[in-house]
Amino acid sequence: MGSLVVMGAQLKCPQGAAPSALIADAVETVLGDAPVATIMDFKPMKNIPPFGTCKILTAAASGVSTPCVPATVAPWTPGSPVVSIGVFPALTEDSKCVCAIGGTIEVSDPGQASCEISID
Repeated sequence: MGSLVVMGAQLKCPQGAAPSALIADAVETVLGDAPVATIMDFKPMKNIPPFGTCKILTAAASGVSTPCVPATVAPWTPGSPVVSIGVFPALTEDSKCVCAIGGTIEVSDPGQASCEISID
């Protein structure tokens, strides 16, 4: 299991043209200066902003540039087996979230700037 993920963590989608920054819902559990995310921070636009242009949707639109707005419908998996924020597992850097359009969203940088914590 990797490092815990915090607000502002960098996300990537192989079908998107640009990275995105996670927006965590929790504010009461903080690591360094940032709230820790949970597996439930998967909602499109609220928690996962767009990734620039979507390769799949652009191809389907005959090359017309189409925004890469995540279509996530289920929580991140697997999450932390040992750290919970409230009743939900904390989000870890090895968690993934599937987009219904195609692609799997991953954490490219967990966002821990001043405090590195790894749970093994």
